[in-house]
Amino acid sequence: MIDTVKQPGSSLTPGQIARVRQQAEEFEGVFLTTLTKELFSSLKTDESVMGGGFGEETWRSMQSEQLAATMAQNGGLGIAEQLLPDLLALQEATNNQNALPGARK
Repeated sequence: MIDTVKQPGSSLTPGQIARVRQQAEEFEGVFLTTLTKELFSSLKTDESVMGGGFGEETWRSMQSEQLAATMAQNGGLGIAEQLLPDLLALQEATNNQNALPGARK
């Protein structure tokens, strides 16, 4: 899990930092979902064990999504952690731009 402590000199609120962190984790979750779906699609299952067909495809899809979400929430591959500083910098730049006199809101 990524730390959400406010950085000194930052104009971001703890809520903004938490939201950006959550978005980074969700992005990593989407990536991991794609990765696990591809992994499961390459598995050849015995129809007598899993049944095959639409039901198995649906179950595999849900399994991929849950596995990926759990992996992302528990640190995943570190993608969210690497994206977070850039996302926070973009959010900070947006906050600073909106704080300028005469800036559009």
